[in-house]
Amino acid sequence: MRKLPAVALAMLVLVPVVALAQEKVSTEFDKTYDFTRVKTFAVKVATSWNDPISEKRVMGEVTDALTAKGWTAVDESKADAMVLLHGATQEKKQLNAFYGGGPWGWRGFGGAEVTESDYTVGTLVIDIFDAKSKQLLFRGTAQDELSTNTNKNAKKGEKAISRMFYAFPPAQDNKK
Repeated sequence: MRKLPAVALAMLVLVPVVALAQEKVSTEFDKTYDFTRVKTFAVKVATSWNDPISEKRVMGEVTDALTAKGWTAVDESKADAMVLLHGATQEKKQLNAFYGGGPWGWRGFGGAEVTESDYTVGTLVIDIFDAKSKQLLFRGTAQDELSTNTNKNAKKGEKAISRMFYAFPPAQDNKK
């Protein structure tokens, strides 16, 4: 029987954890609101992230997700619910330390090389309001590191929206 070296075993265990930790999707909703009352909706970008192609794609993905749940997209003036999209990006820095030298490797008295890397985090917030009362009914938030590859970003966005609306519409909480 062949044994895996400890480093390879650690990589097999830790890489999936790191991958899962990157994408963050959360939702919250008004537990007292009866979502069965909503039949129609309209979507618009409320906070632009200055990428009209991406904004149009996200609007389409949100529309597809909600129509798959039985809602109908209509003109804003006829909508039961308004879906507002907010997008933002933020530049962040990460410090990476590499230890070497000495007979003991990272435990020894060798030197350390520290490098700095920049990365961009994208955030998408989807708010759903009752069109008449202007009451916030649902908020979905997705955050992840963006790539320079727009296709990868599109796939991340599609996955985040799918996760956001997986259990949508939420059931009304009849416990009062």
